[in-house]
Amino acid sequence: MRASSFVALSSLLLLATPACAQDGSDQPPPDDFSDIEAEIQAESQETQDDSAEVEAPDAPGGDVAETLAFMGAIIDQLDPDATRTANGWELTIDNTQLAVVTDPNAGRMRIITPIAMVADLPEGGLLRLMQANFDTALDARYAVAQELVWGTFIHPLTSLTDRDFASGLLQTKTLADTFGTTFTSGALSYGGGDSNAIIDQQLEELLRELKKNDTI
Repeated sequence: MRASSFVALSSLLLLATPACAQDGSDQPPPDDFSDIEAEIQAESQETQDDSAEVEAPDAPGGDVAETLAFMGAIIDQLDPDATRTANGWELTIDNTQLAVVTDPNAGRMRIITPIAMVADLPEGGLLRLMQANFDTALDARYAVAQELVWGTFIHPLTSLTDRDFASGLLQTKTLADTFGTTFTSGALSYGGGDSNAIIDQQLEELLRELKKNDTI
């Protein structure tokens, strides 16, 4: 499945223009979070190095290596230009940057996407994110780290299924897409609306395409 098969929204709504885009300096553009992503991946790599002698836990129906293999196959379906890193992947879905960070020794994985600068949130913005985490973000969550708002999805590798991983990618992307509007991952909410049906359709379409291509 090509990334363009996802429902495309007109733009990623940021609530304010980042300050570094206003001064004409040589700083990197506001959506270039490669330095922060590199720090996160470097920290994860140090954790792997420190626990290199720890045996990686087995995942249901196979070992962690098999889990990482189906994760890579799903990512290749979504973004053929995805980059494999030392401990994960970097990919783009409909102009949304995502990073998948894994720690096989700890049996954990996370999906992250940078969304906005915390300093650019309006008054009450952090409260709104916390409210969304309670009723509309759910499996994926908004988070704050290193002065940035992130969308993130965290799951044990030991129980991760292909459906979990595909759903996590879709939910994290949707959190970025709906930032500033409905603040939803699309997976579930306590109110009525169209988001649930849309995300279910996207997930089923992805899983059908993966099965058709013998990816899973």
